[in-house]
Amino acid sequence: MDFHCHLDLYPDPIEVVATTKREGTFVLSVTTTPSAYEKTANLVKDCPNIETGLGLHPELVHQRFGELSLFDKWIHSTDFVGEVGLDGSSRYRSSWENQIQVFTHALKLSDTHGGRILSIHSRQAATEVMNCLEPFRYNNTFILHWFSGTAKELSRAVEIGCWFSVGPLMLKGKKGKSLVSQIPQDRILLETDGPFTSINKQSLYPWDVNRMCVPELSELWGIDPNNVSSILNENKQMLLSKRRSLKVKHAK
Repeated sequence: MDFHCHLDLYPDPIEVVATTKREGTFVLSVTTTPSAYEKTANLVKDCPNIETGLGLHPELVHQRFGELSLFDKWIHSTDFVGEVGLDGSSRYRSSWENQIQVFTHALKLSDTHGGRILSIHSRQAATEVMNCLEPFRYNNTFILHWFSGTAKELSRAVEIGCWFSVGPLMLKGKKGKSLVSQIPQDRILLETDGPFTSINKQSLYPWDVNRMCVPELSELWGIDPNNVSSILNENKQMLLSKRRSLKVKHAK
């Protein structure tokens, strides 16, 4: 599984989609701008194992704020929203107010339309992200992508009901391992964040993630790799069952 991947941004997205389909890997293909959503969704329309999220990345809000209205256009066409969220790093702090506006709009829209599964960016902004999520926790399902907050912020996220997508690079660092060890095993999903991640100068692809993460989690949890795979598969099925419940809501 790969619950956070930018399929459209690989050098050859058509080939990546074809291989992902052939491998049968479930992928949540997140977008960084609403204007990219339609083309990216069409790229995978014949791939039942790939879903496309409607997103506006907080790093791009200062350039693409004018696309906010496109959320309203496309929200009916997907059960997934992402990548959205907040970025509190100094490079993007100047767009903070617009980031809040975009993120809140995406959350309200998701809530109004019966709930969505959201993949969320929270770099140096975990507390502020939680503040935004709290009012919308009942209809929506939140997946915190590559979470890097404090242990206290992690505890709050668990209390809110968040899931967490973790990747090979998060599992290689000391802080990342420490955070993952504190996440309930039944809230963990896998991700690559490809093509923005690489190991030994080799880009990560969706079909790489299980092979790389299962041994790390096996060691961290102190259980057999087969048991890790079973837990992760159960988590995926549980998360996707939430999607099926959303479809029932939408049909009413």
